[in-house]
Amino acid sequence: MTVWSSTYTASKGAVELAVYRKRAAAPQPGEPPLPVLLLVHGSSNSAQPTYDLVVPGAGEYSLMNVFAGYGFDVWAFDCENYGRSARTAGNSDIASGAADILAVMQLVERETGAGRAHLFGESSGALRAALFAATYPERVDRLVLGGYTYTGKGSATLAKRALDLEKFRSSPRRLRDQAMIDSIFLRDKPGTSEPGVPAAVGAIELTFGDEVPTGTYVDMIANLPIVEPVQLRGPVMMLTGQYDGIASVEDLLEFYAKLASSDKSFVILPQTAHSLVWAKNRRLLWHWMRSFLTAPVPCEAG
Repeated sequence: MTVWSSTYTASKGAVELAVYRKRAAAPQPGEPPLPVLLLVHGSSNSAQPTYDLVVPGAGEYSLMNVFAGYGFDVWAFDCENYGRSARTAGNSDIASGAADILAVMQLVERETGAGRAHLFGESSGALRAALFAATYPERVDRLVLGGYTYTGKGSATLAKRALDLEKFRSSPRRLRDQAMIDSIFLRDKPGTSEPGVPAAVGAIELTFGDEVPTGTYVDMIANLPIVEPVQLRGPVMMLTGQYDGIASVEDLLEFYAKLASSDKSFVILPQTAHSLVWAKNRRLLWHWMRSFLTAPVPCEAG
């Protein structure tokens, strides 16, 4: 698919963030604005390998391309200390990621005139997006949370990470080599992603170095819940893979039941593990996301 694309720089104070944009065609003066979709990446990989990946011979893997084709103005960005964004002494925790989103939203508003956007985040990106939505509800239309974690109860992945909590606390960086990238696709249910995907991710991601921040790991091990569901007052969709080991369905359903809005959806993607965007069944993600983001606004009863 051929789409129009551009790159930008957002400023979070002195910290510069790399920002990426795709839409079906270049913006034209005076045209009606497109709905904005902002994508937020997770703990171990930056925006482009997460949301704009090319896997040779394996079909479409770019969520940015797909939703540009659906008629959205799609934006993604590298959080502080990831990808092409600035390196600092910080550990890029969830609160830092929410501040990154604010800086990017300010850029989006300047470029498009839109003060609000749909948000999608996967894994710790979902936590970043949820915290932003709780803090700045006026800037969020519809929120989609993929691979979310609430309290961490019943999480095999977080229980294993907790064994290294003090190591993560002692340093702002952790190793992220090809073996670690490979483990993302093996830890829950091998075979839920195509064999060529880990190498394609690593081919991009490892050009940025073999370390990533520890902040989101510390938050997800020791500081959950980051957001209480009653803090999210707008429409929310929660998506989880059938084999996702980072959160139990029971824990996620507890969060879902307490959401403030009745405009909400909970979907389990079959034959899918933690990574939704890189899954064999990623088209199910596209389907459910598109359905939710284009849903009519409910009329008031009575």
